[in-house]
Amino acid sequence: MIRFGILGAVLTAVVSCTPVQEPVQLHQIYQRDSIRVGILNSPTSYYVGADGPTGYDYELSVALAEKLGVELELFPSYQREELLQKLDSGQVDYIAGGLAVTESRKQKYRIAPAYLWRNEVLVYRKGQKKPNSFTDIKEPILVPKDSSLAETLSVVQKDHPQLQWRESESEDADELLQQVEDGKIPYTLVDSNLLAVNQRFFPNLTVAFKVKEQQPVAWLLSNKADDSFWAVLIEFFGQNYQSGDLLSLEDKYFGHIRRFDYIATLDYIKAIEKDLPRYQPLFEKYAGNFDWRLLAAIGYQESNWRPDARSSTGVVGLMMLTVSTAQTMGVSSRLDPAQSIRGGARYLQRMVERIPERIQMPDRLWFAIAAYNIGWGHVESARVLTERDGANPDQWHEVKQRLPLLQQKRYYQNTKLGYARGAQAVYYVENVRRFYDTLLWVDEKKKTEQRLDQQKQRLNEQFGDKAVNSEEKSGNISTPKQS
Repeated sequence: MIRFGILGAVLTAVVSCTPVQEPVQLHQIYQRDSIRVGILNSPTSYYVGADGPTGYDYELSVALAEKLGVELELFPSYQREELLQKLDSGQVDYIAGGLAVTESRKQKYRIAPAYLWRNEVLVYRKGQKKPNSFTDIKEPILVPKDSSLAETLSVVQKDHPQLQWRESESEDADELLQQVEDGKIPYTLVDSNLLAVNQRFFPNLTVAFKVKEQQPVAWLLSNKADDSFWAVLIEFFGQNYQSGDLLSLEDKYFGHIRRFDYIATLDYIKAIEKDLPRYQPLFEKYAGNFDWRLLAAIGYQESNWRPDARSSTGVVGLMMLTVSTAQTMGVSSRLDPAQSIRGGARYLQRMVERIPERIQMPDRLWFAIAAYNIGWGHVESARVLTERDGANPDQWHEVKQRLPLLQQKRYYQNTKLGYARGAQAVYYVENVRRFYDTLLWVDEKKKTEQRLDQQKQRLNEQFGDKAVNSEEKSGNISTPKQS
């Protein structure tokens, strides 16, 4: 039914006094029963995580395929140029990958509706001299080859002839950011969303100044195709804007990382190495249905992994349980790390079970974490305020805007439970999400390094050191790209 509805809409749209143009591209998609997507392999668009494929553009593409009722065929690549070649040759129906809408791209391709906006920022390493403008830059700026960032610098150079910059053929934006963090290169120009993702892992990255603001990001289609598929995309993005699904997806990937705390990030990364190993077996043992790293992130937010932590409100221990919560969860000693972690996991599970079943993940999880902090009753009050505003009370990105209202008398006096530190609950959830993301990255990196060490050891046992060195030089042993 979906197929015929969309085809009918397109046919109606192209009716004129001339003969009806057949919706060729859309017909081809249905004929092959699949939509083919060229997608950039990057932390903000698509990558294979611990639980399988994920990413902002990936999830949008899955939703589009479901709307059309066809299979999703992915053609991932680390290189934008390779994706553009696939689009030019007709191998893919569109390309997605956080691509900025530039003048040159508008001339060569058909642009789908914008779904994100970003700034382009100049990044340097904290502790180095901060450049305030391009006139302060004496060393080359490195950017990925064939990126919109290179196009930006070519325009900037017209006003700043002394500016030096180079396109890197071998490194992508993530790798260039790591080189800035490591002090190997002085500067790079980068998408602000990608910077926010990477600052959780590379806290010394900092912004010198903005080069472009509020630049739209969109999918690209071939300009040789007819209007049929393009019309579907206009409808698709319009519906996602109206339903709030697009904002919810943006919040999922970027909503918790826009606020960056340099000192807190450094402290957390140090604590992962120094303190977490003592408690990791307990988090793994009592995680239950949760990822142990999520439980560990909550524990760090609560106590910085200190089993003797206490607060003025009477909560105690590594998971900072109240007396009543501890009794309910069967915890006899809140200062015992094992009991505290077990009790915290049980309490989080109870919060998840209290949430209406119609609320899907990950919103269900964010609601549960907020409830862990201030109680489900107060979260429910914020959901009531959200519904009164005509917004969706089942979406976290909507409810988190109303939670701070529970601190204002004109709002909380009309709620069932009254005053609550709603703003604190929002900050709490976003911190936990940041800590969780960082721990995922650190843990996966550690596992990769262990696998490589084991691989080298096996090669060494079989062929000796000479063979291992030969393999490394040939590139057969390599570290996977950051996800």
